[in-house]
Amino acid sequence: MPDTVETDVTSTDTPEQLRSAMTEKLLAEGKITSAGVEHAFRTVPREVFVPEAPAKQAYDVDDVVITKRNEHGVAISSVSAPRIQAFMLEQADLQPGHHVLEIGSSGTNAAMIAEIVGDKGEVTTLDIDQDVTDRATRGLAATGYDRVNVALGDGEQGCAEHAPFDRILVTVGAWDIPPAWVNQLTEHGTITVPLRMRGVSRSITLRREGDRLVSVSAEMAGFVRMQGEGAHEEQLLLLHGEEVGLRFDEEPPTGAELLTGALDTERVEEWAGVTVGQTEPFDSLHLWLASALPGFCMLSAAPDTTVVKPQNRVACPAMTDGASLAHLALRKVGDDPKTFEFGAHGYGPEAAKLAAELAEQVRLWDRSHRSGPGPQFTVWPASTPDDQLGEGRVINKRHTRITISWP
Repeated sequence: MPDTVETDVTSTDTPEQLRSAMTEKLLAEGKITSAGVEHAFRTVPREVFVPEAPAKQAYDVDDVVITKRNEHGVAISSVSAPRIQAFMLEQADLQPGHHVLEIGSSGTNAAMIAEIVGDKGEVTTLDIDQDVTDRATRGLAATGYDRVNVALGDGEQGCAEHAPFDRILVTVGAWDIPPAWVNQLTEHGTITVPLRMRGVSRSITLRREGDRLVSVSAEMAGFVRMQGEGAHEEQLLLLHGEEVGLRFDEEPPTGAELLTGALDTERVEEWAGVTVGQTEPFDSLHLWLASALPGFCMLSAAPDTTVVKPQNRVACPAMTDGASLAHLALRKVGDDPKTFEFGAHGYGPEAAKLAAELAEQVRLWDRSHRSGPGPQFTVWPASTPDDQLGEGRVINKRHTRITISWP
């Protein structure tokens, strides 16, 4: 089956034609793999839930429709791109008769869940924002899905009124797994959640195993962040004015203020001898570095700065140690415009040491994990002692301890 499907979509196509073209494309890409999800995508009229957007935008497989921003212009509510919705619905393995909780409501996803679980199932969609729940209620009523329960509340607490749930789908970016989600889950239920770990997000389906949750699938995904009790802000350290920032998902390491002069030192380069093609994905590298490197953070750089040359300017893996830092870098290989080599740029008194360490981790990823199945994520209660966690990188959260274990 081909990776993509070419469709002749024009501005005059009807919503039905756009819906069919969207579904065919997602089937061809392998994002839709089950009959239930296919039926939902062919049935739910997405354009009704986003009346302010052109129908063509509503059915664009990659287009996120922003439905609300805060006072700073930051998106706080949206209708996710069809491609993201498709693979999350497939991850959740919804079945007829399931009772499902969706945390983060747009209406569209809840309608598709309702199609999949059928009349014998039950769907509850929950959001913290009255504007969002009102909008979802209108859209669901207008499209004939008014059997969906629309609840106003903080996602951190779940929805005890309609629990227990066979499936919990979280469609906002979460930093932790609160106890309410686990407590409201049936014995064999699962949670599908875009979970942020050290600045890297993955949509993970977690299944209960005793007192812990163990991943059964993981996909790259990003969402608007959770509000309310579950909100968690990154810590930002600005370097060289405001041209470069380091974002720490947990507390910055002790003495992080010493880094303010690091970029004024001479840059040290260490190249890993590991190459990547221009269109070749390497998202597992970011996750490997996040789980392997001490002092891990994400570096962001202004588009026009020449102070640093990171692998990407929005969120580049980096590490710190005292007054020194290193970040992932790329360079062209000879005269080949489509092949690049990974390496590291280091700054500060320990620049060479950090750059060498980062480059060595790139080599280790290339040797052992680049073509592998990826890691397993295990979510443990926060009280779990170290000696019971087994192997893997431990990330401490508010309610849980998460281990990332690579094969």
